[in-house]
Amino acid sequence: MRVKYGKARLRSKKRLFREAKGNRGGRRNLLRTVKETILRSRAFAFRDRRVRKRDFRRLWITRLSAACRARGLSYSTFIYGLKQANLELNRKTLSELAIHNPAVFDEIFAIAKEAAA
Repeated sequence: MRVKYGKARLRSKKRLFREAKGNRGGRRNLLRTVKETILRSRAFAFRDRRVRKRDFRRLWITRLSAACRARGLSYSTFIYGLKQANLELNRKTLSELAIHNPAVFDEIFAIAKEAAA
C-alpha cells in the first residue's frame, strides 16, 4: 500500500508559512524561500538574544557616565569608588537611580567619590 503524506505535509507547510507571516513577496509565499527566510531569522534571533544583553549594558554605562560627568567625576573613577566602598549595585540599578531618583544617586555618588579619593 502506498503511503500518502497529504495531511502531514500540509500541516508542516502551514506551520512554516505561519512563521514567515509578515514578510514581503516570495518570502511569505514560496516554500523554498520561506524555509531560507525562517532559517536566517532563527539565526538572527539566537544571535540577538545575546546582543541585547550587551546593548543594554552599553546603555546603562552611557547613562551612568553622563550622570557622573554632570557631577564632576568620570565613570571609571565612580565605579572604582563603588568597589572601594564595597557597594555592590549593578549598572542597571545605578542608571535607574540616576534617572528616577537623583537624590539617592547623589548619596551613592558622594560615598563613591569619598572612597575613590
